[in-house]
Parts: sequence; C-alpha cells; structure tokens
Amino acid sequence: MENDLLILGGGAAGLSLARRLAEQGATVPRTLVLEGRSDYADDRTWCFWMHPSAQLTHLVRRRWAKVSLASSTERVLVDCAEFPYALLPSGGFYQESRELLAQSERVRLALGVAVHGAPRKVDGLWEVETSTGVHRARWIVDTRPSAPPAAGAAVLWQSFLGVEVECTGPVFDPTVAEIMHFTTVEAGQILFHYLLPLSPTRALLEVTAFAPAPAGPDVFRAELTRFIEQRLEGRPYRIRREEHGILPMGLPTPTPLADTTYVRAGLMAGGARASSGYAFQRIQRWAVACARSLAEGRGPQAHAADGWVLRQMDALFLQVLRHRPELAPTIFLAMFRQVAPARLARFMSDQGTLLDDLAIIAALPPGPFLRELFRPAPSVVRS
Repeated sequence: MENDLLILGGGAAGLSLARRLAEQGATVPRTLVLEGRSDYADDRTWCFWMHPSAQLTHLVRRRWAKVSLASSTERVLVDCAEFPYALLPSGGFYQESRELLAQSERVRLALGVAVHGAPRKVDGLWEVETSTGVHRARWIVDTRPSAPPAAGAAVLWQSFLGVEVECTGPVFDPTVAEIMHFTTVEAGQILFHYLLPLSPTRALLEVTAFAPAPAGPDVFRAELTRFIEQRLEGRPYRIRREEHGILPMGLPTPTPLADTTYVRAGLMAGGARASSGYAFQRIQRWAVACARSLAEGRGPQAHAADGWVLRQMDALFLQVLRHRPELAPTIFLAMFRQVAPARLARFMSDQGTLLDDLAIIAALPPGPFLRELFRPAPSVVRS
C-alpha cells in the first residue's frame, strides 16, 4: 500500500497536519494517518491566550477575561480581557478533524492501526509494518514520542490529573480562571491547583506538579480529592470525565535526522514551550508551515527552533524552578502582578517583542537568576 506521506500518530500534531493538508484540496500529497486508537474520546483540554495569532478559535468552548494566581499569603487577579484565557476541548477538535478528513480525497485517517517496529528505507521509499500490512511512502512525519517520559529526559516535567465536575447548584465564579493556586512544595516539586469554571455548576479541577520526574495519575488522586472537597465544601457533585497528562519542560535541542524525508514532530519534538508546556498553538503554526512545504513538493518540516533570546530565558527560568522550587509562588505572582497582561499574553504565545522580554526580566527577583547564571545547566538525556 503506497502513499506519498505517512503520518504516524493521529493525536494533536498528526491530526493538525492532516487537516491542514486536507484543506488544500487536490494539490497535496496522498497522505495516510496511522493511529493506534480505535476511537477518540474527549480526553484532554488545550488552553492558550487569545492572541490574534491563535488558530482554530472557533472550537474554543470557554474564555475568561480574568485569571488569578495565589500563594498561601497572596492572591493576584489579572484583567486579561484584551487577550482572554481560552479553553479548547479535544472532543470538538477530534470530531471536526475526522469530518474534514472524511471529505478529503487525498488525506485518509486509519484508526486502530498498530505500528510494528521502526520504519525502514527500502529502494528510496519508507516501509512501515503495521497490523494492517506494510505501508510505503516517500515521506514520513512521526508524531509519536520517541521514548516514554523519564527522569533526566527533560529539565522538568509538568504532570497533572484533573476531573470535570458538575454540581447540583451554583458553586463556581464563571468569570475567573484560577490558573495557578500554589500549595506546599513537597519533595522538590512545585504543586498547584488549577480551576477552570465552565459555568456556575461545572468546572475542571486539576492538580499539577512541576518536578524532575514525570508522575502518573495515581500520584495525584489523594490531593485532587482534597482539592475538590475543599472547594465544594461538601456539596454533592458528579464526575463527568477525567484527564491526565505529562508535558516536557526543557527537552534537549533535537538533532536533525540525516534523511530529511523523515521528520519527528509533536509534543516531544519541539511542540511544547519549554517554560510553560503550552503546545496547541505552537503545533498549529507548525502544521500550517509543514503542510505548505509538502504541498509545494519540498517535503516535511520539523518544528522551528525558538530564537536565541527565548531559548536562553526559558532555560534560565527552568534552572531556577528546578533548583529553587520554593520560589515558584514568588516568581509567578511577581510576573503576573508587575507585567502588563498584554505583554504576558504575547510572551506566552511566542509572539513577544524585545520590550515584552525586558518587562518579564524586570519583574523577576534578580538574586536567584543571577546565581543560576553561574551554575551548570541541568543535564538532559537525548532519547
């Protein structure tokens, strides 16, 4: 079975590229997306700031003009009406993507297909052995993680467990997204609560940790239960769904593969912002560029590297968080208290100007960051 392009993995990155190709009509390569899942579930949410560069905003379910951060001693409330904080559920993205691909004559999605072994080059074509036979193509875009998350593979890991709850009566303030409410630092990790109110009776509540090692969902269950009981104060509720995720923060710079007809992409290949884990909009920008390159016959493109200044800022920021996790509440609250919301939104959306960068730097406590400049960066293992 031969195609021009194989996309391995039909998650956010794989589907984003496939739908961008499908939108271009008959001029794109014959493309097959191979996804191991037999079906999609509304299993995650993607959040971002509604900067003008944001894409697929018609799929946004909820947006907030105010966000709050809190420590044990202080709460910062930020008016971000110019660039609201937005939530996009995966269920809507999956459904629309499947509908677009079903209408395409050039791009197909194959669910329930397991890939066996590594792709191999034979007579100028890539061969991929799968549960449905051998597929061949000129190009491959591999969005699957090259290795499972592991301690040492990133400077920090952002791990979380959340549930969407529905109460019988009003409980939540639907006008404010609580994006970082810090709890006690435990065992060198930064732990905080995250609450996105979808209505007065429904909300997504999560427990998130920044730590050197990734964590599975069971690590957070007791803390999530405490969080829910604290916020709901004994009110009855039901859980509508659960989500768990592990995001890299500070991966090593990927080494380009010698054969440019094979490209890695997605969360573990440059799709996530090092200092925050934000990935959805970065993936959309990559998908547009990669689809254009493929349509023009130039082959696939990997994620573009961040600029030197942004890489250095993110690396230093992660070093401080790793070595001084107890400072996280002070650092994040200072940023959101002192920096204009528009500057923060641009910076976190990878659209910051030099003045935005300088404003972020000025808001940070200088001592810890100056000390980290002279400490060797934490080593990360290339997978």
